[in-house]
Amino acid sequence: MKKMLFVINPYAGMRKANRVLTEILTVFNRAGYRVEVHITEGPGDCERFVESYAGEADLAVCCGGDGTFNETVSGVMRSGRQIPLGYLPAGSTNDFAASIHLPLDPVKAAERIVSGAPRKLDIGRFGDRFFSYVASFGAFTKASYATPQTVKNALGHAAYVLEGISEISQIRPEHVRLELDDEIVEDDFLFGAISNSTSVGGILTLNENQVDMGDGKFEILLVRSPKDILEVGECIRALQAQTYNCAMITFRSAERVRVTASETMDWTLDGEREPGHREPVQVENLHHGITLMQ
Repeated sequence: MKKMLFVINPYAGMRKANRVLTEILTVFNRAGYRVEVHITEGPGDCERFVESYAGEADLAVCCGGDGTFNETVSGVMRSGRQIPLGYLPAGSTNDFAASIHLPLDPVKAAERIVSGAPRKLDIGRFGDRFFSYVASFGAFTKASYATPQTVKNALGHAAYVLEGISEISQIRPEHVRLELDDEIVEDDFLFGAISNSTSVGGILTLNENQVDMGDGKFEILLVRSPKDILEVGECIRALQAQTYNCAMITFRSAERVRVTASETMDWTLDGEREPGHREPVQVENLHHGITLMQ
């Protein structure tokens, strides 16, 4: 019998997955899996569990938000055992799941895992950490990790929007130097994202025709500080139209990025805080780093 590691974050999103846990496990059992269930107890617990036991399993599945999926990916990568992954999105925003069109119904997502096909996807390595879909800095990125879980559960995606609005008075540009594959970009930026996703924070959406999550490259989106109100309007129109062709926006693709910034500038990796770095950080696209059942 095949063995599955099943990790569930009981506090994710509206906790809807908790109410159908029996149905989820029934789907896996009927597909011939012996399921070892682990309920997370806090940050880092999922990653430690998956890293410790990935070598004994045929498949690792997580149920939670993007942070839970990040920890599952990280655990598999650190284990050195490249077993397939499954994801039941149950968070407040579910950016990664939206990018690859996973069902938001946990039972339907479970059925897709056992009946679907494997898909190779890229992931990112940021220094010594991994991320599945985005490393970002600047405006609104703090909302993903600063919003209390109880507020996320009560308000869902709206909690991120409200927390982001509260950040507006604190937004200041960050001076950042990015060495891309064959280009250097340096300026003061309000926001920056190194991503492999069509959705960032559930607020910013990239054109699906410009994002291939298995091409070995990141999409890099950088937004400069506006000089006047006209530039603000131009930037908003460009983002809404997904054209990224105004003076305030830089949009590039790259396999590797070397970032130099102030150590006081925090990052967000898949919604979780990454403290600023004193030394330059290497960000690398790990081409086809994971296999996802979907």
